[in-house]
Amino acid sequence: MDMRISGTTAAEIADSVRGLRERGLLRPGDALPPVRELAGILGVNRNTAVAAYRQLAQAGLVVSRGRGGTVVAGAESVAQEGVAADTVLRDIGSGNPDPALIPDPTAAVARIAGRPVLYGEPVIDAGLEAWAREWMTADLPRDDLRITVTSGAVDAVERLLAQALTRDDAVALEDPCFLSSIHTVRLGGYRAVAVPVDDEGMTVDGLRSALDAGVRAIISTPRAQNPTGVSLSPARAAALRDVLADHPYVLIIEDDHFSLLSPHPYATLIGPQHRRYALVRSVSKFLGPDMCLALAGTDPTTAERLAMRLSPGTTWVSHLLQRLAHAQLTDRRVRERIDAAGRHYAERNAAFARTLAARGIRTPSADGLSLWVELPIDARTAAERLMRRGWLARTGDEFLLEHAPAASRHLRLTVHDLTDAEAAQLADDLADAVR
Repeated sequence: MDMRISGTTAAEIADSVRGLRERGLLRPGDALPPVRELAGILGVNRNTAVAAYRQLAQAGLVVSRGRGGTVVAGAESVAQEGVAADTVLRDIGSGNPDPALIPDPTAAVARIAGRPVLYGEPVIDAGLEAWAREWMTADLPRDDLRITVTSGAVDAVERLLAQALTRDDAVALEDPCFLSSIHTVRLGGYRAVAVPVDDEGMTVDGLRSALDAGVRAIISTPRAQNPTGVSLSPARAAALRDVLADHPYVLIIEDDHFSLLSPHPYATLIGPQHRRYALVRSVSKFLGPDMCLALAGTDPTTAERLAMRLSPGTTWVSHLLQRLAHAQLTDRRVRERIDAAGRHYAERNAAFARTLAARGIRTPSADGLSLWVELPIDARTAAERLMRRGWLARTGDEFLLEHAPAASRHLRLTVHDLTDAEAAQLADDLADAVR
C-alpha cells in the first residue's frame, strides 16, 4: 500500500492518499505508513510527510491514534450541537435555549413591510445597521468600527477566517472549545492551536504560547464560553490585551453569542490600537436558532474583505429577516422577555448547582445555557450509567482539542428546562452514577 502513495510535497502526498481512498484502494481502518518510513520511501523530509498527514487529518480523512499510528477515517459522525435524534432518553446535553422563552415574532411581522430589495442594493438594512453600531460601540468604542451582517455566528467565523487565512495557517482556539469552532477550523484546513481556559477565560501563558507558535487568528468567547460557561474577567482581558499589543495584525474574533442574556459585562481582547478584529453577536440564543442572523463589528479592512464574500442576491442575508430582527430588538416587550430569559437561565443553573452541592458534587454556577460539571470519575462511565436511568448527557471529551491520556471528567448538562422534581431526580441519579 505504501508504495502506491506518491508525491514530493505535502499537498501531492495528501492528494495521493485522497485519490487512493476515493478509488477504494484505501479503506476505513487501513493503517498508513509511519511518518519516518513514508518519508524514506518517497525520499522527502520527515516534516513534509508530517504536513501531509496533518492536512489529511484536518480534512477528516485520516485519524491519528498515537502509538497506534495513522489510519484512514471512516464515516463516523462528528459531534454536533443540538437535540439528539432518535432517542427515547431525556436529552440533557443539547445546549438549546428554552423555546418557551423565545419571543413570538408574529407581532413584529406587521412592522417589516416595505418595498422589495433589488440586486445591487446595500446588503445590510439601514435601520439594523444603525441600531447595531450603537449597540456595539457602547461596548467597543472604536471610531473605525464597521457593521456587516451574516447568516449566524458560524457563518461569520467561517467567512472571517477565509478572508484572512490560507490553508494550514494556525488558529488559536479555547480548550475545551465550542464544537462549531472546532469543525470550522478543521474543515477549513487550518491548524488548531489549543489555549487552555480557566475560571477567568483564556490563560495568559496559553495565549502567549499560541502566538509564539505563529497563530494568525484567535477565536475567543468573552461571555458564557461554551462548554465551560466561563466569562472573561476584566483583569484577565487586560492581561491578554498586553500580550496582544505586539501582535496588532493577528485577527481577533470574539464570539459574543450570549450578549443580551448575560449578566456579566463585556470584556474584550481587542485593544484600542489593534488593527484586525471582529466582534460577532448572533441573535440565535434569544430570538431563536431559526433566526439565522449575526452582526459583525470589524475594522474597515476586514469589513471590505467580508463584503466581497457577501454578494447581493446570492450570499446576502434576507432583508426581511434583518427587518424582523430589528423590529424585535427595538421592541420594549421583546427586550423585557429577553431580560427575563437571561435571569431564568442564571437562576436555574444556580439552583441545580446547589442541588448537586447538597449531594457532594460541587460545580460553579457559570454563565450560559449549560453547566460544566466536574466529576470524581471519568465522564464516559458516568454518562453510561445515566443512560441506564433514562438520561442522555454530553461528555467533555467532545469539546477537547488536546486529548489528555486520561478520559475527561466533565459533563456538559443543559438543565434549565427541568422541573424541580426532574432536577432533583437527575442530581440523585448523577450522585449514584459517580459513586
